[in-house]
Amino acid sequence: MDQPTPPAAAPLGPLPRDGRDTRWEAHREHRRTELVDATIRAIRAHGAGVGMDEIANSAATSKTVVYRHFGDKAGLYRAVADRIDQRVYRHVSTALASAGTDDLRVVVASTVEAYLSLVESDAEVYRFVVNRPLVDRPLPDDPVEATTNRVVDLLLSSVPLPGDPRRARLWAIAFVGSVQAVADDWLGSTDRLPRGDVVGILTDLAWRGLGPTIDTRTDVRP
Repeated sequence: MDQPTPPAAAPLGPLPRDGRDTRWEAHREHRRTELVDATIRAIRAHGAGVGMDEIANSAATSKTVVYRHFGDKAGLYRAVADRIDQRVYRHVSTALASAGTDDLRVVVASTVEAYLSLVESDAEVYRFVVNRPLVDRPLPDDPVEATTNRVVDLLLSSVPLPGDPRRARLWAIAFVGSVQAVADDWLGSTDRLPRGDVVGILTDLAWRGLGPTIDTRTDVRP
C-alpha cells in the first residue's frame, strides 16, 4: 500500500532581524548624514573645487573612513547631490503651494524665485553639484538630470496645462532647463543683475510664449 505523501513544508518567513543589525544600520545612516553635513561645510568653506583632504578634515576623520561609507568619490557626490535634490524639491514645492492663487503667471514667477533664491543662498554647494568636481567619469544615474525631472513632474502636477500632455511636458522641460541654465551663468557673473530682475525676465520670457495657450482670458503683458 502506498504511503501517503507528507504535506509540503510551509515556506519559512523572514528570519527575525538581530537587534544589533538594526542598531548598526541606524548608526551607519547617522554617520553618513554626518559626513554629508561635513562635506557641505567643507564646500562652503573652500568652494566648489573642494578636495577630499578638506572634506576629511571637516569631518575630523580620514579619507579612508569617508570611502568606507560611500565607496568612492562618486558615491559621496551622489549623497551630496541627493541632499540638494531634496532641498530643491522642498523649496519649489513650498513655493508652489504657498502661491495660493489661480494666477498662473504668479505661480511661474514663484517657481523661478524659489529656485534662484535657493541657489544664490548656497552658491558654492550648487556649483559643486552641477560641475561635479569630485567625479572623473560620466555617471549613468546623473543626479542633476534626476533633479530636473523631479521639478518638471512637480510643476506639471501643480500647474494644470490644457491640451496635449506631451506638449505640456516639453514646455515644462524647456522652462526648468532655461531657469537652470540662467542660474549657472548668473552665479558666475561678476556683474550680475539683481535676483528680482532675473525673476522678472525669466517669467516674462516663459509667459509671453505660454500665456495665450493657457488661458485666452488672461491679461498678457505687451
